[in-house]
Amino acid sequence: MTIRPNPAELTAGARSPFFEPEHEMLRDQVRRFVDEEVKPHAEAWEEAGFVPRAVLRRMGSLGFFGIRYPEVFGGSAMNALATVVYAEELGRSTYSGVAITALVHTDMASVHVFNAGTEAQKAKWMPGIVSGDVITAVAVTEPDAGSDVKGIRTTARRVDGGFVLNGTKLYITNGVHADLYCVAAKSDAGGPASKSVTMFLVEKGTPGFRVGRALDKHGWRSSDTAELVFEDCFVPESAILGEEGRGFYAIMKNFQNERLVLGAMAVGESQAALDLTLDYVKTRKAFGAPLWDKQAIRQKLSLLAARTEACRQLIYATAWRETRGEEVTREVSMIKALCGELINEVMYGCLQFHGGFGFMRGSAIERMTRDARVQSIGGGATEVMLEEVAKRL
Repeated sequence: MTIRPNPAELTAGARSPFFEPEHEMLRDQVRRFVDEEVKPHAEAWEEAGFVPRAVLRRMGSLGFFGIRYPEVFGGSAMNALATVVYAEELGRSTYSGVAITALVHTDMASVHVFNAGTEAQKAKWMPGIVSGDVITAVAVTEPDAGSDVKGIRTTARRVDGGFVLNGTKLYITNGVHADLYCVAAKSDAGGPASKSVTMFLVEKGTPGFRVGRALDKHGWRSSDTAELVFEDCFVPESAILGEEGRGFYAIMKNFQNERLVLGAMAVGESQAALDLTLDYVKTRKAFGAPLWDKQAIRQKLSLLAARTEACRQLIYATAWRETRGEEVTREVSMIKALCGELINEVMYGCLQFHGGFGFMRGSAIERMTRDARVQSIGGGATEVMLEEVAKRL
């Protein structure tokens, strides 16, 4: 599909000249799913600490897990603009734990299988990934290595017929309930850091691999997060994902898509918070008049809305450029830094204007504020992203 933006064709009310009708159809479908099948039930998922598998299969049946994958695997072979729409609408759900559960599967973990997998690996796993019968996680982060991928310590020692993995992974989203894990390990202890990491496919139930513990989080409470432990875990040669020693480059490549998606999700969250707050301040009265009558409140919300719209348009334009094969690492790094900081500023202001109600458990804005905090940390902390931008100035 070729996207040719033409501002002259932008109709009143359309979101962007970059989108085709199929993108808007996808947006409407995801929004309808969120309204009908997420919002009425997600509070229970927050308490349970995970999204039920039946819900994920439902997302698969609706085509959400195959947006970027070919029809041969059951997908719809759309582009980065479709991914941005999908992530933004999941962010608007106000339940970011649900959003990140799905987005890790579609845009942070399974992409490793599709981008680097052999034909046999893809034939085995991709149909289930698209349908939601196989949920994926990506295991890179460790106690002493997050954004610094070269610093990972999990080892992969070569033995007859394969490798033995030893080490611990931490803060792994979908870590408790996933079926398939894309695991980064050092396969050459003496080699240069950038050429010593290999990715492996590890199935749940593999001897020597276990969930060390489920982790209790400040936010994103409806997504499961785990510590993973590998103790003399044997994986066959056929479990190598991509080229041996090229895992670092695969991770860096996939970070670009991950950070674009996280930016879109953050914009969706920010917009939802602004919408909630606008409704609240127009009905909540103080000193005999609605809060909206206070100039300071109107102007603060207006400025936050302007910044949210600016980030949204940067994301749309960058996704469009990505579909044309342009190099957008600088812009993606900008997006991750900007949106990670913006969402926290938006949530702070929106909770402030909700007053005491916003501080109460059970209010949407209280939950959203907790969920937002990680957006400037996960997927590349703001400080790391700004260094990536600085390298390219």
